[in-house]
Amino acid sequence: MADSNFNADTEGFLRDLQQAFRGGALLRLVLSKYKGAEVDLNRITIRPVQIKEQKLLSFLYEYRTNHVTKNLTVEDAIAQLQLWFGRDFHNAHMITDEWETQLSFSKKGKVLINKNRNKNSTPTGAASVDKTSSAQPELAHNRNKLRYVEQDRPYLRELGITDANGQIIPAMSRKWKQINKFIEVLSTAIQQTGLDKRDELHIADFGSGKAYLTFAVHDYLIANLGVKTQVTGVELRQGLVDLCNQTAQKLSLTGIKFEQGDVQHFSAQGINIMIALHACDTATDYALNMGIRTGAEIIMCSPCCHKQIRPQLKSPALLAPVLQHGIHLGQEAEMITDGLRALLLEAHGYDTKVFEFISLEHTSKNKMILAQKRKTARDNTEVLQQIAAIKEFYGIQEHCLETLLQSEPHK
Repeated sequence: MADSNFNADTEGFLRDLQQAFRGGALLRLVLSKYKGAEVDLNRITIRPVQIKEQKLLSFLYEYRTNHVTKNLTVEDAIAQLQLWFGRDFHNAHMITDEWETQLSFSKKGKVLINKNRNKNSTPTGAASVDKTSSAQPELAHNRNKLRYVEQDRPYLRELGITDANGQIIPAMSRKWKQINKFIEVLSTAIQQTGLDKRDELHIADFGSGKAYLTFAVHDYLIANLGVKTQVTGVELRQGLVDLCNQTAQKLSLTGIKFEQGDVQHFSAQGINIMIALHACDTATDYALNMGIRTGAEIIMCSPCCHKQIRPQLKSPALLAPVLQHGIHLGQEAEMITDGLRALLLEAHGYDTKVFEFISLEHTSKNKMILAQKRKTARDNTEVLQQIAAIKEFYGIQEHCLETLLQSEPHK
């Protein structure tokens, strides 16, 4: 009788899992109460991912000292779960858009199922989990739009973003939002440039600091895109370099390392994505030059401390009453500095956007310069003329990025 209940209940659970996955409703499945032979294994978290147009289930094996990710087709996943249920794992908690289902096994083999409506769901009026094929395109769209970063990722806990239960620590909520927004911007750029179709990517993050975003980029590319990835964080402070390398080692991560240095003196080649957030004053120009020179397909900068251009500005007499206030003069210098940076990127083969990266509510350093390498050549005569005219109008003698681009060879 117990075997009969076991088969009926587990088969129903697995059938619901398969339907939720195929219909785009599955959020995650957590296997716990492990009784198997691997003494260091705590639990496995399973969630849907889309890798190069293929929908898979990502298994995150959470060991005591490290974590391992394996991606399986739904058929292989179901076969594996059939072997595990009641033998290796005695509890399974499945969450879909509409339901939360708890499957548990007692020591005597009794099977219990508890199914309740997901309290965070939005009623759809549909009685069944099953969905028609017309809903399939929404799976990838919704996953990309809403779930760039999952809270259960091990690096978030190790960096102090989440607690032991995978909940966001209140004091880190702003950093959590920054990480999500950054990965959202990066994900879109990767798709637009076609880097998601590459077999291998190289990323450099200058001024990586405590490496919240460095680890997030590495995790996203490997776990979500399945791309072989080498991420290098470059940081001036040796203490942070050592700390981040220790964190990567503790999590048993491959393809991520941290080096001591600064963007002015660091030698980089073959970089696909160049990141430099909050690089002070002309450090942003050195980073942009580095990205252009190495032929990076994506350049992401968040500039700050605009000091070089400000003393050079000679604004028209008409604007003198407005610019007598230091805050206005600073804002003008910031706008002109970053505007010229964007135009110089345009003149060297990039489509460029300057936008608010994240609300001022979360950070005061909120401007992003995003440049994506153009696939076809274009006549840049007009852009160069615009740069010259702006410099003449404001009496600017030198812009650091322009000087670097003129003095050093680049691709």
